[in-house]
Amino acid sequence: MAPPPIKINKSATAQSLSSSTTTATDARLLVRETLRISANLASAPPLPSPTIASNSAAHQQLPTAAVVVPTVYPDRMRMGLVEDEFVQSSLRLICCEEIDGRRWKYVAENDGSGRFKKNSIRAVCLHTPQAPVEELVSFIRSYVVPEGFPDSVTPSYVPYMTFRALKHFFGGAMGVFTTKTLLNAVGVAHKQAIPGAVAINWILKDGAGRVGKMLFARQGKKFDYDLKQLRFTGDLLMELGAGVELATAAFPHLFLPMACAANVAKNVAAVTSTSTRTPIYKAFAKGENIGDVTAKGECVSNIADLVCLTGSSLTCMVQHELSIIWLTRRNPSLVTTFSLLSCGYLLSSYQEVRSVVLHTLNRARFSVAVESFLKTGRVPSLQDGNAREKIFSPPGLKEGPIVLGPRFKDAFQDPSSYLAIEPFFENERYLVTYNPSKDKVYALLKDQAKADDILKAAFHAHVLLHSVHSAQDSRRSSSQKVHDQDKTLSYILSNADLGDRIAESCKMVSTLYGPFKSKAAEQGWRMSDLLLNPGRARLVTTG
Repeated sequence: MAPPPIKINKSATAQSLSSSTTTATDARLLVRETLRISANLASAPPLPSPTIASNSAAHQQLPTAAVVVPTVYPDRMRMGLVEDEFVQSSLRLICCEEIDGRRWKYVAENDGSGRFKKNSIRAVCLHTPQAPVEELVSFIRSYVVPEGFPDSVTPSYVPYMTFRALKHFFGGAMGVFTTKTLLNAVGVAHKQAIPGAVAINWILKDGAGRVGKMLFARQGKKFDYDLKQLRFTGDLLMELGAGVELATAAFPHLFLPMACAANVAKNVAAVTSTSTRTPIYKAFAKGENIGDVTAKGECVSNIADLVCLTGSSLTCMVQHELSIIWLTRRNPSLVTTFSLLSCGYLLSSYQEVRSVVLHTLNRARFSVAVESFLKTGRVPSLQDGNAREKIFSPPGLKEGPIVLGPRFKDAFQDPSSYLAIEPFFENERYLVTYNPSKDKVYALLKDQAKADDILKAAFHAHVLLHSVHSAQDSRRSSSQKVHDQDKTLSYILSNADLGDRIAESCKMVSTLYGPFKSKAAEQGWRMSDLLLNPGRARLVTTG
């Protein structure tokens, strides 16, 4: 049954500013209600074989001011595109998108001549807001259970974590009493209030560190994707925290905030180290000896710590008084010593993560493998690919030139560009495009995309980027204009021949994708265990 028509009362005159504002508001309400009704119709089962005559007859019986929403024909739907969904509106449906069960529609404005206006794409939310209780539960779940729970873990995960939480609860309570007792025992003060205040400050410092650890643990899935990068970043945070702790000697009145900040950094580093330790040891084990490898690795770390502690203790016993003078007078030798130790720590950490040879392909190693294959026809070996992987990117550096699994609104600003390239990917579960204004390639994934489709989409994105950059390099070499003019020329030409570039990339992918997978497997890369970390947005296929 068709929904009742929505009547909008028109103003008799539009001479004043207030009446114009009312008309604009009515128009916005009209568009919003039209989108809502069309969404309900699109989700409902299609009516059997409607005829044009009956449809027009129904139109004639409706009042003039009514909003007419026609039947959506399945044969006119393709990748979410419905050509004439809004009869009395200039908006047209472009596609649908889903992220974690929530859906959006993207509509664009038609100028009346069958063409879409530039930058007219709008996102329309189709889901109702979650109740506050559901949002709270979802927020808590994002911190305490892995992604995909309960299917991503074994049934023993819940009881293990339950008793682990109880153990840490009692351990934390015991830590409060032991901290106060230790401070009292070493003679912090004889008055009862002072050690209690010191203990509270110390507990607040540790509590801030645990909060930082908990917040950072929400990014746990990234520990699987960018293991080496996060491990080195964690070591950088560890040294930053140590530096802030040393600075508290110069600013004792700021002890609590500085100690809290330092403890947050060091606890985040501890989470990173703990989360990446097992995958690294797993890469070393050739059989079912992961426990033995882990135990021996921890033993080596403890031996190094004991040697360091022994040497430091002997030094403190000999030069105890001199060390106190350095701390109180802020002698530059303290800064020099800390700088030397930090440099040694970070250089060792960098070489440590670079020495790890992983068999899986994350984005960094995948980029190395594909770029080498496109340039030389060969896939690098495990040692070569891991050695060429980029470990650290300076803060503030823009993301890479390829975005995997982005939102539709990030990839397209012009609806015509989407409609022009969509036919190239009718038989694929992804869609690849190039945005000249951002100089980025976007690989959008459809809702039926599997692991191999994600791998193929990433490979196609690299092929398209290679083709675009090759064309731009040839134009720059043949052009004698200044850099700014040359950049503008590349932008215009890239827009003009985008369809040709994508068509060419489709042919290259159909020819090269199979050989790339075969050669990568021959070199020892595990093509079944992909760590490309795509975004969660998916284009919804209909019809």
